[in-house]
Amino acid sequence: MGEALRRSARIATSKRVLENEGSKLVPVSPPKPAKKKVKTIPKLDIEEPVKRVDHSSSGANELEIGDAIPDLSLLNEDDESVSLKEIAKENKIVVFFVYPKASTPGCTRQACGFRDNFEDLKEHAAVFGLSADSVISQKKFQTKQNLPYHLLSDPKREFIGLLGAKKTPLSGSVRSHFVFADGKLRFKRVKISPEVSVGDAKKEVMELAKSLKKNDQWEIGNFSFVSYRGDRSSIKASKSSFQIHR
Repeated sequence: MGEALRRSARIATSKRVLENEGSKLVPVSPPKPAKKKVKTIPKLDIEEPVKRVDHSSSGANELEIGDAIPDLSLLNEDDESVSLKEIAKENKIVVFFVYPKASTPGCTRQACGFRDNFEDLKEHAAVFGLSADSVISQKKFQTKQNLPYHLLSDPKREFIGLLGAKKTPLSGSVRSHFVFADGKLRFKRVKISPEVSVGDAKKEVMELAKSLKKNDQWEIGNFSFVSYRGDRSSIKASKSSFQIHR
């Protein structure tokens, strides 16, 4: 009987334990939030704009030493059309000096420097001033400073750009000078002072003039000349050396 009581007690205890365990609160994880659906916008097939590069300032078409003078025409201070090709044909040596703006201090010094040396220069070369100023501005500049040479107006900076004398792609010119001989570029000086431009251009012209003179004449050794009248027995021969000029 005692054994039966103990078994009943164990069963009752086990029952209470099970009941207590069943009453325990079990923590429940909060529900995960639903993922939001993101709508993807299809990528449109649009070409990116093409970046345009101004090659005129990068030197893509810039004249180099040995290049021929371009086939362009510009107006001078008298509103007359001047062909660069014709200038090169008519003059062995041509000097173009570029100045930023007519009637400004530095440009006046440069222009007057070429004026003061014009007598020496004109013996060997033609001289032209060049800027982006209007024809009217060029005429006023020439008259006021009593310049003995023509001033070319290049408002679009076509020739100035080919010479490599643009300050920026949009505006401005750089003080410089360029010397052509036989229609080809021989000297180019960019970003120089007014005084250096005049002095160096004069030296370069004299150097080219001397070189061209040597090339234009050469000695033809000794030649025999025969002269006679009627009877060939009276032939006289003489020898002489001389130079031929082109």
